[in-house]
Amino acid sequence: MNRINKKLQEDKKLLSIYFTAGYPNVDDTVSIIQNLEKSGVDMIEIGLPFSDPLADGPTIQTSSTQALKNGMTTELLFEQLKGIRQSVSIPLIIMGYFNPMLQYGVEDFCKKCQKVGIDGLIIPDLPVDVYNDYYKTTFEKHDLINVFLITPQTSDERVRYIDSVSDGFIYMVSSASTTGAKVGFGNEQTKYFERIANMNLNNAQIVGFGISNNDTFTQATKYAKGAIIGSAFVKYVTNNNLKSIPDFVDDILKSK
Repeated sequence: MNRINKKLQEDKKLLSIYFTAGYPNVDDTVSIIQNLEKSGVDMIEIGLPFSDPLADGPTIQTSSTQALKNGMTTELLFEQLKGIRQSVSIPLIIMGYFNPMLQYGVEDFCKKCQKVGIDGLIIPDLPVDVYNDYYKTTFEKHDLINVFLITPQTSDERVRYIDSVSDGFIYMVSSASTTGAKVGFGNEQTKYFERIANMNLNNAQIVGFGISNNDTFTQATKYAKGAIIGSAFVKYVTNNNLKSIPDFVDDILKSK
């Protein structure tokens, strides 16, 4: 069974953390992953930097630009992850845009993911229809779960279609804006969380965009299986020593 599916079976609310590979420094990737697992994080999303990250807010865009300047590439990321499964057992997901994967070759990319121990992919600009028609068999051959995004504007019909194609969890974007930390969720977002929860989908939902502290983590996981923190963590590693990552995670999970 894929590590993501095993993790989703656990009787707890899950915390997933996103960071940009090759940021703050090009060789920080493995250290960040190891520190996050030691801190009690349930899943990790490794951001593959791209020059035109449309769905990302300013914090992640800046980290992506710096990572590229640092020399991060798809090939280098795979090289860094070569021995990661000797020290890390939690699910690892690569989040990135489709263009670099196309350039690398989708089959070769998926094969390399399987070889280094990646469990899934999040590709915001790969439409579910295109994935289903052209790439699903390739992903499944290499035991990769593809995670799709829904937003408050996604119709019930579309949500159900995404649910039917999915085989892991659904990334529930909290708002229609780009990524970024928020103070809290308003009434409109709460209604959206409730609407999706009441659909009783086959796949679990994990909320992303706008989770930055214990309050927003608690609000999001009231209706979903877990939550994803991205911008707030990227800001943290910009300003703090990587060895203090457990302090960041403890602040998110306090009282849990």
